[in-house]
Amino acid sequence: MSHEIVDATLRSFRIRLSEAIKTLHELIERINSPELAQNASDLRERVNEPFMFVVVGEVKSGKSSLINALLNTGTEICKVAPDPCTDTIQQVLYGEEQVLVVNEYLKKVFHPVDILKEIAIVDTPGTNTIIKHHQEITEHFIPVSDLIVFVFEAKNPYRQSAWEFFDYISTEWQKKVIFILQQSDLIEPDDLRVNIKGVATQAEKKGIAKPMVFAVSAKKALNGDLEASGMSEVIDYIHGHITGGRAPWLKLENNLGTAQEILNKITNGLENRQNQLHEDQSFRKEVSETLTQQGKRSKKQVQMLVENMVAGYDRITGQAEKDLSEGLSFFTLLKRSFLSLFSKKESPTGWLTELTDRMESDLKQELTVKVNDGVISVADSIQQMAKMIQLKIQSSKTVFKTDQEIFADISEKRVQVMLDLQEAFSSFLNRTESFVDEAMIPKDSQFAPDLAKGGGLAVIGVVIATVTQSMAFDITGGILSAIGILFAGITVGLKRHKVTGSFAKEVVKGRTSLEEEISSKLEKYVDTIERRIDGNFLNFDTMIQLEAQEMSLLSERYQLVEQQFQSIEQEINEHLSREHGVLGTRDEGRRMKDEG
Repeated sequence: MSHEIVDATLRSFRIRLSEAIKTLHELIERINSPELAQNASDLRERVNEPFMFVVVGEVKSGKSSLINALLNTGTEICKVAPDPCTDTIQQVLYGEEQVLVVNEYLKKVFHPVDILKEIAIVDTPGTNTIIKHHQEITEHFIPVSDLIVFVFEAKNPYRQSAWEFFDYISTEWQKKVIFILQQSDLIEPDDLRVNIKGVATQAEKKGIAKPMVFAVSAKKALNGDLEASGMSEVIDYIHGHITGGRAPWLKLENNLGTAQEILNKITNGLENRQNQLHEDQSFRKEVSETLTQQGKRSKKQVQMLVENMVAGYDRITGQAEKDLSEGLSFFTLLKRSFLSLFSKKESPTGWLTELTDRMESDLKQELTVKVNDGVISVADSIQQMAKMIQLKIQSSKTVFKTDQEIFADISEKRVQVMLDLQEAFSSFLNRTESFVDEAMIPKDSQFAPDLAKGGGLAVIGVVIATVTQSMAFDITGGILSAIGILFAGITVGLKRHKVTGSFAKEVVKGRTSLEEEISSKLEKYVDTIERRIDGNFLNFDTMIQLEAQEMSLLSERYQLVEQQFQSIEQEINEHLSREHGVLGTRDEGRRMKDEG
C-alpha cells in the first residue's frame, strides 16, 4: 500500500479520534469537572502532534543536557543548568528555527532536526522546583504524553520528591516510563550498578513489571564519545520502539489510552453516583413500605379499640334492654301505676328516667375505661411508625464521598439534603402541631385544653383519647336523647314488644354509629400522620427524581463515548494487523508498558 494511502488512513483515524474526544469533552462539561475537561481539551489539541516525550526529574538532574545529547545538533537547544527561578517548560518541535513564547511558564522551541518529525520533546522544571505553577503545568503535559523519560541524578536517585511525582504518573495516568540515571560519569562504576538495580527494584515495587533503566553521561555524548556515554542504548531503544514509521500509530494508541484513562475516571464516578442513587431509591422505598406496614398495624389497633368499646356498649345496652323488657310486664307496670299515686319516682315515667340515667352513667364509665385501656396501644403504634422512620433516616447509607475526584459537588449537595431531612424530621417529631388534627377535635371539647400539655409524639395519646371519648359521648348521648323521647310517650296501654323493639332499633343505630364513625375518624387520623411523615421527604424525593433524570442522560452520553473509542480501537488494530501483520496498538502499548 502506498505511503499516501497510509497517511490518509492515519488522518482519518485522527479525525475520528478528535471527534470522539470532543464528545468526551462535552460529557465532562456536563459532569462539571474542570480538571478532566482541561485534560480532554489538551488531548484533543495534541491529536495531530508527533509522538511526545515528556522529560521529568529533579532540578539539575541533567534533563536539558540529556535532550541536547539526544538531538545531537551541535547546538544547545535546551538551556543547560538553568536558574530555577527563571526556568520555563520547553516543548521542542520540528520546524523553522524559532522560539515561540506561549506564556511566562511555557515556550515552544522549533528546530529543523529530522528526529523531531516523528517525536516532540518536552523539557520540564524539576519536580522539586519552588517556582509557582511549574508543577501544575508539568502535570498538564503528563496526561497527553506518550512516553515519560524520568531522569535521576546518578549519584542519588532516591529523593522522595521525585518518587512522589512518579506515583502521580503511575497511579493517575498509567503512563509508559523509562528511567535515566544521568551524569553517570560522576559516580564510580560499582556504585552506579547498585543505583541502577535500586531504581529497578523501586520501580518494580511500584508496579512496573520490567523497568527499563539506562545509565548515561550526556556530557560524554556531547563531547563525541557516544559509546562510552551510554546514549547509544537510549537511541537504540527509541529507534526500536518508536521511530521508523511506528511513532504516529503509537501516538494514536497513546491518545486512545489517555482518553480511556479519562473515561475510566468518569466510569468510577458514575458507578459511585449510580450506586448512591440506588441506595437512596431503596431507602425511599423502604420508608414508604414501613409507613404502609406501620399504618396497617395502627389501624389494626384502632379496630381493637373500637371492638372493645362496642363490646362494652353491647354489655351496658344489653343489660338495659333486659331491665326494660322485665319492667314493661303488665303486672309490673300496673304496680308502678298504683305506687305512683304515692311517689312520682315509682311511676313508669320515673322508672324509665332512672333507667336512662343509669344507662348513661354506665356507658360513660365503660367507654372511658375502654378508651383508656386501648388508647395506649394505638398511640404506641403511631409513635413507633414515626420513630422507625427517624431511625431509617439516621441509618441511611452513604457510598458517595465528598472528597472524590469528580461529582464531589453533587455528593455535597446530597449530604446537605440528608442533613436537612434529619433536622426537619427531628423538629417534626418535637412539634405538637405535627400530630394534632384540628378538624377532628370539637372546639368545645373538654379535653382540648389538655393538648397543651403534650409535646410532639407525646400528644398522640391525648389526641386519640380526646377524639374517641368526645365522639363516643356524642353518639351515645344522641341515643339516650332519642330513647328518652321514646320513653316519654310510653303509656300503660302501649304494647310491650313495640317499646322494646323501638329501644333495640335505637341501640343498633347507636352501635353502628359508634363503630363506623370512630373507626373512620381514627383511621383518617392514622392516614393524616402517615401523610405528614411522608411530607418530610419532599426535598429528598425531588433530589432523587432529578438525579435519576441526570444519571439517565449521563449514562446515555457515556455509552456513546465508550462505543466511539471501542470502535476506533478495534478498527486501528484490524488495520495494523491487516496491513503490517503487527500487534494492535493497545497490545503493543501494553508490551511497552511492561518493558518500561
